Amino acid sequence: MSRLVSWSTMLAPFRVRSFRFQFPADLLTSWGSEMEMLVLGWYVLVATGSVVLLTLFWALQYLGTLLAPVFGMAGDRLGQRRMLCLMRASYTVLAGSVTLLAAADALHPLQVFVVATLSGLIRPSDQAMRNALVAETMPPETLMATMGVSRTTADSARIAGALAGAGLFAAFGMAPVYAVIAAFYGSGFLLTLGVARRRPRPAATGPARPTLWRDLRDGLAYVWDTPCSLAAMWLAFLVNLTAFPLTGGLLPYVARELYHIDQAGLGTLVASFAFGSLLGSIGVSLAGRAIRPARMMLIFAGAWYAMLLLFAHMPGPASARPTLVVAGIAQSLSLVPMSAMLLNSAGERYRGRVMGVRMLAIYGVPLGLLVAGPLIERLGFAPTASLYCGVGLALTVAIAVRWRRALWPLDAPANAR
Repeated sequence: MSRLVSWSTMLAPFRVRSFRFQFPADLLTSWGSEMEMLVLGWYVLVATGSVVLLTLFWALQYLGTLLAPVFGMAGDRLGQRRMLCLMRASYTVLAGSVTLLAAADALHPLQVFVVATLSGLIRPSDQAMRNALVAETMPPETLMATMGVSRTTADSARIAGALAGAGLFAAFGMAPVYAVIAAFYGSGFLLTLGVARRRPRPAATGPARPTLWRDLRDGLAYVWDTPCSLAAMWLAFLVNLTAFPLTGGLLPYVARELYHIDQAGLGTLVASFAFGSLLGSIGVSLAGRAIRPARMMLIFAGAWYAMLLLFAHMPGPASARPTLVVAGIAQSLSLVPMSAMLLNSAGERYRGRVMGVRMLAIYGVPLGLLVAGPLIERLGFAPTASLYCGVGLALTVAIAVRWRRALWPLDAPANAR
């Protein structure tokens, strides 16, 4: 076991030149994204005073989840690197537009919703493209460790991005903070250009290449016919529906309306959950191939819900922060092994499509947010969060029982090291 868990396992991905470009590119893009979402979410809540409009804003960020399989197919055909470059160039243009509007004192909530809609068509596919690019450019034996290290870009960005975004927004206002966000996106785009292109593949022979829709159908059929992948997709949808809204789009409401703290205080709540996620991702990258992926994702999904249930009943930010840290650890220890398991089982042929289908599960987030808004207005935050956690725990157990033979035995392919 000591040979499997080591710092050398965590550092192994950096021996590959391509990853030395991808890691900072993903990191800067994540910084920009986290700062942008925190700043705009707070702006919408303050400008409108409506938790329903806040949940609508966050729901728009996931509008493109229905397009994720199309992005996955395009990545399989054109290369994940090319797709990421196009997406990150788009982020830069949108952030630059908001910077100009804010500098001219012409920014209004309607324009923020337009930007949210446009970015929401693209943003949900970014993580899937990152994961597929890792699998496309990295040796298979380093995949689990690389997934853990790659995940730290998003986790560390939530910490630094949340704190920096809140601090800059409070100190300097919208235009300067958005200039910084646009700079992060632009730098991420330039670094992505240095990532290796897809390894050469044999020239196609025989029948004509299938259409995009045939590719999509094949990807969905593969997931449906592979028990461990199907179980992972249902679990991913479940946690996006019932867990992520509580530590994402609803945190501005918790900070302002329940704890009565400002945007800097909101930043500390976001950073607490992100710090836990970072610790969990580091743990995965250290353990590497010692992990049993399917068992890990089930056990820690249950732990995640248990900690969120505690968080929902915390009386103030001082007690909420450590609870969010532990919830973040459990979240990473569940979702990172899930992604590695899906990529391992899909192989080179299906990985882009499978990760695209995986991103469809994120559609649970806007659904969960849109339902949570009216429920909170009627019942309050704590009862709504308790309902979400109870449903999530019960259905996690149901998934574990339904696909027990594919997910639990140590010799199952889903638990292969």
